[in-house]
Amino acid sequence: MNKSELIEAVAASADIPKAAAGRAVDAMIEAVTGALKADDQVVLVGFGTFSVKDRAARTGRNPQTGDPIQIAAAKIPSFKAGKALKDAVN
Repeated sequence: MNKSELIEAVAASADIPKAAAGRAVDAMIEAVTGALKADDQVVLVGFGTFSVKDRAARTGRNPQTGDPIQIAAAKIPSFKAGKALKDAVN
């Protein structure tokens, strides 16, 4: 499912126009992104938790030359599925 298919599904489920569903999906994405930028986490009970994790610096290899390269530390977004989502998939 891509973003436009998600917007169509939200519009059909909530019985609202696609334009309003698109704005709602965009607002949700912006809210989650803003919270993660602020180093906060977003918990949707039953669905899952969006959070930010720290990834340590490490040494990697250039696949073309085999030379070692330094990979900088980074913050990465993470999602952990909630129990209701896990149960729905299984």
